[in-house]
Amino acid sequence: MSISDEVKFFKIAVLDNIIEAQIVDSILNQHDIPHHIRSYHDTAYDGLFQFQKGWGEILAPQEFKEEILEIIQDLKSEQHNTP
Repeated sequence: MSISDEVKFFKIAVLDNIIEAQIVDSILNQHDIPHHIRSYHDTAYDGLFQFQKGWGEILAPQEFKEEILEIIQDLKSEQHNTP
């Protein structure tokens, strides 16, 4: 998804792993929600920050915050309910 220069993106949530990031990215693309996913991986520290801070973060315009958080919450609750 292209990021427009006129739209401000804010940190919405921390993502736990790459699988969660890929699924959330796919869902947000389906709903046409502008977003950017940024990994915390740093090759200089061999991913050390991912153990401390989480896999990465999702950035999006503030007006989509509640919808994105709801999508992430639904995804996590589905994962916990799967045998």
